[in-house]
Amino acid sequence: MSISDRVIAIIAEQAVLEPSDVTPESTLEDLGIDSLGLVESIFAIEEEFDISVPFNANEPSASDFDISNVAKIIAGIEKLVSEKV
Repeated sequence: MSISDRVIAIIAEQAVLEPSDVTPESTLEDLGIDSLGLVESIFAIEEEFDISVPFNANEPSASDFDISNVAKIIAGIEKLVSEKV
């Protein structure tokens, strides 16, 4: 399963949707994921990929990690995974 598929599966689970309902253009708001759901998604992603996401839940806009849509989240995770070596 690709990084993209795994991230979409985690986000879909948080949104209580089918992975097929989550598109790269979807925003977390579109999917009905609130700030708590976002934090839970970040934790699940960190656990799944054994990475640390540079995200501050208290100041999401101050983070270097772009959560504006699913594609940006996937790109950020792919970058973190590639740097993990």
